Amino acid sequence: MSDGEITSVSTLAPPIAGRSNTPSLFAAGSMIRLVGGFLAWFGNLGMFSWAVLKAALTPPYEWRELIRQLDEVGSKSFPLVTLAGAAVGVIISLEARYSLSRFGAKSMFPATLVYSVIQVMGPIITGLVVSGRVGAGIGAELASMKVSEQIDAIEASAVNPYRLLAVTRILACILMLPLLTLAADASGLMAGWLAQRLVEPLSFHQFVSSGFSGATFDAFLPPTFKTMVYGLIIGLIASFTGMNTRGGAEGVGRAATNSVVLGSLFLILADVVLVKFILVVFP
Repeated sequence: MSDGEITSVSTLAPPIAGRSNTPSLFAAGSMIRLVGGFLAWFGNLGMFSWAVLKAALTPPYEWRELIRQLDEVGSKSFPLVTLAGAAVGVIISLEARYSLSRFGAKSMFPATLVYSVIQVMGPIITGLVVSGRVGAGIGAELASMKVSEQIDAIEASAVNPYRLLAVTRILACILMLPLLTLAADASGLMAGWLAQRLVEPLSFHQFVSSGFSGATFDAFLPPTFKTMVYGLIIGLIASFTGMNTRGGAEGVGRAATNSVVLGSLFLILADVVLVKFILVVFP
């Protein structure tokens, strides 16, 4: 092979150092963009939350829209929440009966069911169900208003869109989540007792007296009222996602999906923090 051929071949091959550094530089750039987008999203959420807080504390208040949203969040979520609570109660009843029978502790069944439903499963199931139904609805509705420029029209008519659209929906979620949780707890306990009643004789009076014996308000009120934080998360994330969407019909679908996914994720993370907080404050 001549010198000219050797030179031409060598010029075609890129340097080995260049091949090894390019993927690492690309990965570093992707990581920087990911972290930057993550921080920018939280910054935008913080500014949106501040705007919503200012709108909530200044009159005039949109009472009519608030009442409509209370009905939308509460009444229309009630059947689904009670059905989910009943299903959870039956599942816990079956599992608790089997587990307690193995250890000879069947007498602890009422208390186990009551504490499991009211303290653990009732609040989180209610939050996830409402996040799926209400969060998706708020995200899609506000996103549709955004892409069709209805929000701009509301702002042009001297009406604060944060007060009319975001505050009312967030406040409705905060107020209705504890009530929906009580409905889920009640349906779960009734369904659990009925499931046990079909297998073994257990009167409702005996179930209530055994399940709530020694119970105090400190054991049941904090798990119920922590769902107000769930409502804040669901309403805030859904409103923020919907009012900041772009991209036409595709953006509307993306806003509905992100409202459910992000709302459920932050709800679960908040539950971890709130459980620890409740255990410290109400030992």
